[in-house]
Amino acid sequence: MANNKKIKNDDIDEKKRLELFNTQYLIRVSEQRAYDLFLENLVKGTSHLSLGQEAIAAGFACAMQKNDKSFCTYRGHAHTLARGASVVGVIGELMQRDCGLMRGKGGSMHLTDTSKGVMGSYAIIGAHLPMAVGSAWRAQYLGDDDVATVFFGDGTTNIGAFHEALNYAVVYKLPVVFVCENNNYMEYTPIEAITAVKNPAADRASAYGLESIIIDGNDADEVYRTAQQAYAKARAGDGPSLIECKTYRQSGHSRADPGSYRPKGELDDWKKNNDPIIRYRERLIEFGIKQSVIDELEKNVKILVDEATEEAKNSPIPPESILTTNVYDNGGWAWRN
Repeated sequence: MANNKKIKNDDIDEKKRLELFNTQYLIRVSEQRAYDLFLENLVKGTSHLSLGQEAIAAGFACAMQKNDKSFCTYRGHAHTLARGASVVGVIGELMQRDCGLMRGKGGSMHLTDTSKGVMGSYAIIGAHLPMAVGSAWRAQYLGDDDVATVFFGDGTTNIGAFHEALNYAVVYKLPVVFVCENNNYMEYTPIEAITAVKNPAADRASAYGLESIIIDGNDADEVYRTAQQAYAKARAGDGPSLIECKTYRQSGHSRADPGSYRPKGELDDWKKNNDPIIRYRERLIEFGIKQSVIDELEKNVKILVDEATEEAKNSPIPPESILTTNVYDNGGWAWRN
């Protein structure tokens, strides 16, 4: 473990460490609030939380350039917040309010904020991987320096689009980073029950000439460093990376999932011994950051989420007049061939 003297020589400075922790903590508090609002019947429809997986979203987002692009699954709250999207906008969207990122039309599974590089959350498993490849192809063709990052679960690795997207990206050496968030379960099914390899993403990397990369997805520093390397590779014109992040979701697959399929004691063990927030809070102390600084940061995050929640609650339901806006490319009823 690092000591106080080593912080000056570490490759991650104090400012960046506080940014990494702030991002993780913001996601944790916001996701917990989303769950509470669901219990109050204020969040309609289903939702998929990233409790326990915060370090992945934080590590990659903190390594990105502002013009980089993110493509997420239906479990996209964390990645949207990590890129700097409005907390009011995210909570408002979950509550289907007019202040939402998409004025309540997208909901939990379709969060989008292109101004922050969040190119959408997608409910169809694997559908967004070819989209990310398309974004990377555009960047390469135009000579832009942005990199596309596509986040997906371990279950996606058994979808055809995963293999097609990887193959295409490698053939054309596209600037795209594939990030598998391996949380041990493909919805309700353990990986080993339905997948031919132990590591669903990394063990398939060699088939596409890629390095097999497996990292601790609950260690924000390791995620951040790995992301930096992948982005440097992509911007240098050396093609894509495939990164498998080992993590664990502390909530059910969705709001309706009690997680009864988990072995007894497994969840408690992960919460006690491998919670990314607890681990990183302890690391900040080890690197000499004062407890008072950490306490103030956590206090400010809670205030931010509380204020955002109240603003969202007071926001009106979107008017029916926007029902057909942003449906077709001209914003109206007409279909263009």
